[in-house]
Amino acid sequence: MEWLSAAIDYGIIGLLLVLSIAVVAVALERMVFYRSIKVENFSSIKSLELVLTAKLGLIGSVGNNAPYLGLLGTVLGIMLTFYNMGLDPSAMDAGKIMTGLALALKATAVGLVVALVAVVFYNALLRKVRVLMLQWEIAHG
Repeated sequence: MEWLSAAIDYGIIGLLLVLSIAVVAVALERMVFYRSIKVENFSSIKSLELVLTAKLGLIGSVGNNAPYLGLLGTVLGIMLTFYNMGLDPSAMDAGKIMTGLALALKATAVGLVVALVAVVFYNALLRKVRVLMLQWEIAHG
């Protein structure tokens, strides 16, 4: 079951970190794109909306699902702790139990941080989309 500890550390937390990097990269790309876009070049608001909302689904999906990935890491970490306790009940050391629980909670914390970052970026970018669409509506009256 030692592989499970590595799966939590490198698998789940690693996946969450990769998703976090992807969210930041997409958010920065969208910010740069929104600064360079000319809303008057679009003939319809629907075509503008399609261009503006591209890639926002990734950020929203990570924001919605990162806590669940962290929760998966927590469940696996607690399962590992109970498994190790069951192997040798006479040697239940509080330090070993706390180490296992800390590993489990680390996955939850990382999942929540990734979700918070993604949700903040998503909301900020969605606000910018609304502003650009309003600017188009004002210009095309």
